[in-house]
Amino acid sequence: MIVDANMYWFPEEFFTDQEALEEFIELAPRIYDTNVYATQSDGIKQIIVEKPVGFPSLNYAQGDYVLERMLSDMDEASIDKSVLKVPGCNEWMSFDMCKRFNDGMAAYAQASEGRLIPLAVVPAIGDQRVEHEIDRCLDDLNFAGVQLCAHYGKRYLDDPLFAPLFEKLNEKKATVYVHHVPVPVDSTSLVDYNNLRRSYGRCVDQTTAVGRELFSDFFERYPNLTMVHSMLGGGFFSIAEMLLPTAGKRTDTVQRFATNTREYAERLKKHIFFEMSHAQPWGQASLECAVKVLGADHILFGTSYPVRREWLLDGPSFMQTLDISQEEKDLMLAGNARRLYHIE
Repeated sequence: MIVDANMYWFPEEFFTDQEALEEFIELAPRIYDTNVYATQSDGIKQIIVEKPVGFPSLNYAQGDYVLERMLSDMDEASIDKSVLKVPGCNEWMSFDMCKRFNDGMAAYAQASEGRLIPLAVVPAIGDQRVEHEIDRCLDDLNFAGVQLCAHYGKRYLDDPLFAPLFEKLNEKKATVYVHHVPVPVDSTSLVDYNNLRRSYGRCVDQTTAVGRELFSDFFERYPNLTMVHSMLGGGFFSIAEMLLPTAGKRTDTVQRFATNTREYAERLKKHIFFEMSHAQPWGQASLECAVKVLGADHILFGTSYPVRREWLLDGPSFMQTLDISQEEKDLMLAGNARRLYHIE
């Protein structure tokens, strides 16, 4: 079996229903430097999210989210099941819009006969309505978990503002997928250049999110949570050992780093997992390094479909080129997703 742990879903109706589109666009918090607009180029309608204003960071294209096309591409790639997620806009979606997205994903899941497995999307400020929606999605609609953003506004997930939400998720023993926001909270020096903004900006956002979960009391407050971070946690494997140093063998005049990091390392192993978002852009060397540092049992294969179709169509075959054991490949291609999201 092969499971794509990162397939995006967006309402196709927004490209044809002007009223629905305007409802979505009106939610964009322009006061926080976010702008959304619709455009058309070469006969293709797109919805563009700028963050910050003037810098496109997310593109949704008409036709990319048609059920039959999604399933056909999965068949061509020999992918058995895919985890459905919202592509980044849930940072600022209202409760009613979240519910609309959940209903749409549920309809796709049913029509796919179980091949598409949604994650619930809810606002980050927990209240009774949000709690009921979590119950509805996880218990009644059989969603596999909940999707959140790495940060909301200027606050990362360890902020006490989000405590009511995480108390509920902890009670449910939920698997929480943490999706990057297009740029981190502090992004001034990243926005000018497209690839720096779109790729590295997402990585900075994720490494910050993972680090704050590790170094705060987040998992002491919510010990039942399992967190899955996109973009390999922003390439967290490349700095994991640097962030978690042990005591040196020689005496220093001043202790500049915390070296009592065993507890943090245990949190990392128990609570945090990493979805790659796409295999090919990381390259063989980086993915093999990620396996060596994080362990194959902590990494999930994903494609970010439909951002680039080749990431899905050629992703599984690319994974087979890695110089790791077949058992490690199988864990990343399906085993970990099946375990964390309870996929049969």
